[in-house]
Amino acid sequence: MSQFPETELILTNDNRVYHINLKAEDIADDVIVVGDQHRVAQISAFFSKIEFKTEHREFVTHTGIFNGKRITVLSTGIGTDNIDIVLNELDAAVNIDPVTRTLNKQLRSLNIIRLGTSGALQGDIPVNGIVVSSYGLGLDGLLNFYGRWKEINEDGISEAFMKHTGWLPNLPYPYCVKGSEKLLERFREGTHIGITATAPGFYGPQGREIRLKASMQGLNELLTEFRHDGHRITNFEMETSALYGLGRLLGHNCLTACVIIANRVRKEFTSDYKKSVEHLIGASLERLTG
Repeated sequence: MSQFPETELILTNDNRVYHINLKAEDIADDVIVVGDQHRVAQISAFFSKIEFKTEHREFVTHTGIFNGKRITVLSTGIGTDNIDIVLNELDAAVNIDPVTRTLNKQLRSLNIIRLGTSGALQGDIPVNGIVVSSYGLGLDGLLNFYGRWKEINEDGISEAFMKHTGWLPNLPYPYCVKGSEKLLERFREGTHIGITATAPGFYGPQGREIRLKASMQGLNELLTEFRHDGHRITNFEMETSALYGLGRLLGHNCLTACVIIANRVRKEFTSDYKKSVEHLIGASLERLTG
C-alpha cells in the first residue's frame, strides 16, 4: 500500500496530526466542532469527566463524557479554509496509521456536529431559535478544488440558485451538499430546517457594506426569496458547506445546528447572546446522547 508523503501528511515528533495536534485515541466517534476556541470549555463544562485536553493555534480540543457517552469538542476558527484543515486532519488522525503512513484497513466514520451562531434569512425564524441545516450551499468555492465533488453535488439546487440570483460569472460555482439524514432526525424536533448558505467572508460576501460596495447587490433579498422543490435558504454563516462537502467525500456524517442571534430580514439581534448559546449547547448534547 502506498505511503502518504511527509509533505502531504504533516505530523509532529510524537505522531500527532500537525495543526489539530491529535491522535486517533484522542478523538471520540462523536465530535462537536465550534468556531470560537473559548466555546470548547463552555461545552466541556457540561461533561461529567474530561479525559483529554490539547491546543495548538486556534485548535482547542477537549474529550470527555456526557450522559455516559464519549464526546470530543474541537474549535475550528472561522471560515471554510479552517474547516478544510480540520476535516482533512480529523480524517487523517483516525484513518491513517501515523507510523506506516498508510490507510487503515478498517476506516472510522465520525459523527461531526457543528454548533454555531448564525443570522436568519427568513422573517418567520425567531431570534434565539435553532436552525438545522438540511443542505450546505457553498458560495465559498472550496469544494471545487477537490476531485469527485460533482458526485455529491445537488445540481438542481445549484443551477436554480444561479438562475434565480443572476450569479456573476467571476464568482465561484455555488456547490450544494446534503447533510446527514441520520443526524438530522435526531435534531429535527423543535427546530427550523433549511438550506444554509455559506459565505467566504463576513462583510461583502454576506451583503454587508461599510466603505466597500458588494458586487452582488441585493444578495440577502435574493437568498430570502429563493425556493426550489420545497426548499428555502434559512440562514447565512461561514462553515457548513465545507463541512458537508468534505465530510461526505471522506465518509463522515455531518450536521450543523445554529442558534439564531440575528434576523437579517427583521433587523433584530438577540438581547442575551450567552444565554442563546448555552441553550443550543444543552439541547444539542441531549439530542446527541439521548
